[in-house]
Amino acid sequence: MNKKQQRLAAIQRQQELVNAAKGANRSLTDSEQAEFDQLQRQIETLDREIAEEERQQTAAPATPAAQEETRGGEMAAERTRAAEIAAMARDFGMDLQRFIQDGTSVNEVRAHVLGQLRANHAPIPANSVQTEARGEDEYRRDVSDGLMLRGGVVNVQNPSTGARRFGGMSLRDIAIDCLSREGRDPRELLRMGADELYSELARQFYNPTAAFPAILDQTIRKSIVELYAAVPTTFQLFTTKGSLRDFKVTADHEYVIGGVGDFLLVPENGELKADKPQTELLPTRKLDTYGKQFSMSRQAFINDDIGFVTEVPGLYATAAKRTIDKQVYKLLFNNSTIFDGKALFHNDHKNLIGSGTKPTQAAIQAMIMKMQQQTDQFGEAIYVTPRAIVVPVGYEFDLDVIFHSAQVPGSANNDYNPLKDRPMQTVQSPVLNALAGANACPWFMVADPRSARGIQVDYLNGQETPTVRRMESPGQLGFTWDIYLDWGISVRDFRGLVKNPGVALS
Repeated sequence: MNKKQQRLAAIQRQQELVNAAKGANRSLTDSEQAEFDQLQRQIETLDREIAEEERQQTAAPATPAAQEETRGGEMAAERTRAAEIAAMARDFGMDLQRFIQDGTSVNEVRAHVLGQLRANHAPIPANSVQTEARGEDEYRRDVSDGLMLRGGVVNVQNPSTGARRFGGMSLRDIAIDCLSREGRDPRELLRMGADELYSELARQFYNPTAAFPAILDQTIRKSIVELYAAVPTTFQLFTTKGSLRDFKVTADHEYVIGGVGDFLLVPENGELKADKPQTELLPTRKLDTYGKQFSMSRQAFINDDIGFVTEVPGLYATAAKRTIDKQVYKLLFNNSTIFDGKALFHNDHKNLIGSGTKPTQAAIQAMIMKMQQQTDQFGEAIYVTPRAIVVPVGYEFDLDVIFHSAQVPGSANNDYNPLKDRPMQTVQSPVLNALAGANACPWFMVADPRSARGIQVDYLNGQETPTVRRMESPGQLGFTWDIYLDWGISVRDFRGLVKNPGVALS
């Protein structure tokens, strides 16, 4: 059995141990944990041996040019080493000049500094925060906010108290700090290479009290909240928001104005007559789950790529919100069949303009009339208040003129504009442009939901932002997370929507 086969066998044995524990709904026993750790050390040793063999196979004699390049790199590395040691000297108020002169590595100097601080309680400069004295929750919040500051995601005006101390630290430095707080010798940790240190952290993946994985979780959640809120979607401007508590199909019963009939005259000493409200079954509502999986790989840790915790999760959250946005606009654009078996915009629904135009004063007035002449399911007049015009990108300026001009735009007689200063919100979206392409692009009028409901987006228990959870993946070279969100989109009443088929966009 060669080394690669030995490594694979060790990973498979780790998987067997974890599967057995999970199947019995328990943690690893002491003997299983010891075997797991021994297998992990074996894997790490094999990784180093395999990498060295591959390096030797590809090595070639150095040319004079390569030797000169190497010397240049060594000089640059020496300047960097000296600068980092000088920075530590300033930060911790210590005389470290001798280490610069005798060629001591940066890692060894860090070990010396940490040892001095722990053993001698050496003072820390006033501009530094001593998080060792702070509680574990505060420490994790400080480190998480420090990562967010470094990644440029969190609002830098309101970070936690000790965040700035960690804003310039690498993932490797933070890992060493976390492990040393948990009792590990900092000198031992600083002698580890990035690959070896990552393997040490990977073993902590299964420890619910370990700081480093928890800090990653906290940072990812903050990234999701920050970036999800910043997504410039527009569906929320004209849809209603709802909440469902499970994934079952929910029948939507409504008492509609007119369904209780008119009030009846009661003569003197007359008797009030009993009445039974009429109801009608409106659409069903249902949730579905949407999600992705992402990871911070071993290479990302070694390369100190913090974007995998400060940016990538937020990008997935952004994708979730944009998916909802696209689904809402596709529902409008594709004119899907709704709860009564007819298309959303249909002549029977009295919410469709026959001939398509671009937004004009006359076209908007025609849509207002369509909406305000709607009746309920029982033939009674209802009061529908138009609230928004939903258009593709390119019509916003035309609408601005229409709603703020004293005269009808383009009128030869300077006719008074009845739409001037009418309280109508303009909502535009590039999604409609993309869906239409070179074809006619429809645009829509939406009612105030208090007068007639239109489209609703439901979430599981009102949870609007994605949920993230760390997954157990033994043998996999990376920390892995699931990110998911539960939502459903439904048309609750066609009376709150009117469609103009539009024209091709220029």
